[in-house]
Amino acid sequence: MSAVAPASAASPAQRVLSVIPPMTQLNTPYPSTAYLTGFLRSRGMTAVQEDLALALVLRLLSAEGLRAVAAKVDALPAKKQSPAVQSFAAQKDRYLATIGPAIAFLQGRDSTLAHRIVGRNYLPEGPRFATLDVYVDDEGGDPLGWAFGALGLTDKAKHLATLYLNDLADVLRDAVDERFEFVRYAESLAGSQPTFDPLANALAAPPTLVDEMLEQLTHEAIAKHQPTVVLLSVPFPGSVYAAFRIAQAIKARHPHIATVLGGGFVNTELRELADPRVFDFFDYVTLDAGERPLLALLEHLRGERGRQRLVRTFVRGDEDAVQYINMMEADIAFAEVGTPTWDGLPLDRYLSLLDMLNPMHRLWSDGRWNKLTVAHGCYWKKCSFCDVSLDYISRYEGASAAVLADRIEAIVRETGQTGFHFVDEAAPPKALKALATELIARNAGISWWGNVRFEKTFTPDLAELLADSGCIAISGGLEVASDRLLSLMKKGVSVDQVARVTKAFTDAGILVHAYLMYGFPTQTVQDTVDALEYVRQLFANGCIQSGFFHRFACTVHSPVGKNPEEYGVTLAPLPPGDFAKNDVAFIDPTGVDHDALGAGLKKAIYNYMHGIGLEEDVRMWFPFKVPKTTVRRDRIERALRERG
Repeated sequence: MSAVAPASAASPAQRVLSVIPPMTQLNTPYPSTAYLTGFLRSRGMTAVQEDLALALVLRLLSAEGLRAVAAKVDALPAKKQSPAVQSFAAQKDRYLATIGPAIAFLQGRDSTLAHRIVGRNYLPEGPRFATLDVYVDDEGGDPLGWAFGALGLTDKAKHLATLYLNDLADVLRDAVDERFEFVRYAESLAGSQPTFDPLANALAAPPTLVDEMLEQLTHEAIAKHQPTVVLLSVPFPGSVYAAFRIAQAIKARHPHIATVLGGGFVNTELRELADPRVFDFFDYVTLDAGERPLLALLEHLRGERGRQRLVRTFVRGDEDAVQYINMMEADIAFAEVGTPTWDGLPLDRYLSLLDMLNPMHRLWSDGRWNKLTVAHGCYWKKCSFCDVSLDYISRYEGASAAVLADRIEAIVRETGQTGFHFVDEAAPPKALKALATELIARNAGISWWGNVRFEKTFTPDLAELLADSGCIAISGGLEVASDRLLSLMKKGVSVDQVARVTKAFTDAGILVHAYLMYGFPTQTVQDTVDALEYVRQLFANGCIQSGFFHRFACTVHSPVGKNPEEYGVTLAPLPPGDFAKNDVAFIDPTGVDHDALGAGLKKAIYNYMHGIGLEEDVRMWFPFKVPKTTVRRDRIERALRERG
């Protein structure tokens, strides 16, 4: 792309449209556009935003959308119809009749429908409802009681309506677009793909019904806002394909509009971008915190700055080569990025789902949370599995409690919503203490939850203070409940310390969720069994109420990826490529089959969250022989009696 000529008097005024692409979240707006729009407006610029992720789902899941889906189903040969598709075809009229009311219920616009939904005679039921069959009450009571406990009528209806939507998502995947998912749409096309070819081929293929609807929505947004610049923020691999489809639609009809790609996916996976085909869709690709690169780019587009003075930006240069330009300029201070704004987003149209029987996962999917950052980056930035070398982790910068409280009050006034999700990697205890004190002094009356490190600074007194300020839940990385592995990970915490801190939160009435990891370098079967015993004891002693095991993945930007020898592993060679690069395979001399162990870990924690199996030997969760734990059965109990 050539340098932009100076703007003439006849040039249209600069208008920036920030877009949330499918698929991110459906219960609340992803915050990137809110931050960018708020920042640009604070600088006196014309900025607007659209959530095309929500818009696409609402158009697909409407009577009109389902009629279009039904036409695709009718065109499928019977032998190619999956059980989900067959169920939809057999109950098509009921789906068309119920989709509008079901969506309105999940949007909180028709709460009385819960009675009919719970009666199980209103919504058509497809294969997803078979999951309810495992909840059997031999006493003849509520079959969902085992899973839901004392959940009320509305929550049960939410879960049933969520299963209904999941059935429809399966129909969309099986009959319309094989890549379709509500959150991880076409994820495999982008995640750690060394080459752009899979994406290029998908984008060159004839559009699916989903693609056609997204293109239509894109053109409607362009017609509505008349932007000169469109920003697409892609946080996950599962939103990359749709972002490129949006850019493709814009370039086909409005080649004069500058398209810009940024976000978490770009920051982690495209740092060595070299494929010029990306620039058939996007004019610019920016890295890391977006405020400074965006200001430089907008100045460039106005003819006030030459292209060689861009900041952290990829462009297509001469002879079709990708060029990275980074004129060193100071980033915008976190205290000066302005207050995020949700103006322009349809806050009354988001879907409150109940898709997982996990207390913390439920917070993610249920409710309209205002998302806010307490501080930029991570104050710890030592964990060996984390991308600590990248800006979003390594550049730590806070703002005063007064500034944060001002932002919170402004957001409540704008949205009418008092729930906040603090989206920090790990909110600093000192900042949380100051913020909690300020919120209490102002009688802010908010509810909030977020992520922390389980460090000893979180005393019982501080936990009580946070609860008084509105804290309802805390999540933190226990990762591997093994002091040896925690030390190797450089977590800076011990199992005993985690027990005392989490118990303090619980005693203060705060829900505690533990992020757990398996498959870390040099982790043995014995380590895994012992870690599960620790987790069992944490649940049994009321330290944690929620948890999730995920498989360790080595990234090129983490300490393990940069110095594998320190962790006893060897990295596999990366395939040659000029597109995405993040995850890297490694060879662990222990040779443990972590995937086989993972199934047992996930089964165990699911049951522990429902109070089942807490007195049993942890070996019961594995379908093959594993060693007996070396952890004393009263280890956590003893730790709680001590004061560390």
